[in-house]
Amino acid sequence: MARFADDNGVGALQMNLRQITTWGKQGSPPPGEQPVAGIERSLTQLVEGTASNMLAIDPGDFLDFRGKVSQLALQLRDGLPDAEKFALILSVLHEFEQYRKLSEDAMRDRVCGWRTLVSKLLVDLLARTGIDAGSSDAAPLVQRVASLLTGEELNGFLIRLTDFFRLSSMDHRTLRAAQLTVADRSTANDNAAGLRGGGAALDHVRKMMDRNIAGYAVLFQLNCLGMIGERFGVEAVQDSLMAVSAFLTHSLRSDDAVYHWSDSTLLAILQTPVSVPILAAAMRRIVDNNRDITIQIGGRTVMLRIPLEFEITPIGQLRTAEDLHKLSAPSAKKW
Repeated sequence: MARFADDNGVGALQMNLRQITTWGKQGSPPPGEQPVAGIERSLTQLVEGTASNMLAIDPGDFLDFRGKVSQLALQLRDGLPDAEKFALILSVLHEFEQYRKLSEDAMRDRVCGWRTLVSKLLVDLLARTGIDAGSSDAAPLVQRVASLLTGEELNGFLIRLTDFFRLSSMDHRTLRAAQLTVADRSTANDNAAGLRGGGAALDHVRKMMDRNIAGYAVLFQLNCLGMIGERFGVEAVQDSLMAVSAFLTHSLRSDDAVYHWSDSTLLAILQTPVSVPILAAAMRRIVDNNRDITIQIGGRTVMLRIPLEFEITPIGQLRTAEDLHKLSAPSAKKW
């Protein structure tokens, strides 16, 4: 009760209570203090003002609390005998105490409900991404939800959760890329670099358009491949395409796909409903994180940096899948 009193001004109310109950019993105010005119009116204003500034944790409980306190405050009229005044003040303090308990219970139930909901959503998300919620990596995250309380703890958990899914996604896509290297390459228009080609990209877009799936075609331009071909040969160009494709595959989502589009471009088909500015910012972050790639040329290791540019086209703007061939037109938006 001491904390509640200090936080909400009831300590001052208890001090007035001691002063009021002393007056009238001794016939004169305590030493060093002067009689206060209209003390009952001041006390009424103090009670009502303190009650109105309490936090409304539960609207129903708060209205009920305000109503009870207001009724008690109105009974603190001038000339009220000290015994009745004392009893009314005790009733006011009781209502404050009851409201504090109700508010704490409401907050406890609310926090428990949110924790339960977040835990369930996290477990469902882990299941959808193919991660066992009981694994040694994921279980601590699920368990941590039950003890989150402060804003600092929540921010720290969000950072930890983001890093977990980013790393898990990279591991998943590394496995997926490895599986693709041994997959059937019978799709039309596959190319010598071992990447799925333009025919597969057209089929992908046709299926999205038939199913009304929102998404984008992102054309990545790999600069300097001509110079690499002149200096190191065609095999180096193909290895560069493979390396950049692996980098993009790791950086994109698991339901996105990267295709070989031309001698110096890769086409990513993304299934996402986000806006163009948001997608452009995400693609810019990926491009800015592009690092040196390592390829083998004539038995020796060569490190290369392939600058990337990209242009974004919403699938919804295409009349047919064949309109993908227009992506490199001069009017296309480059980033």
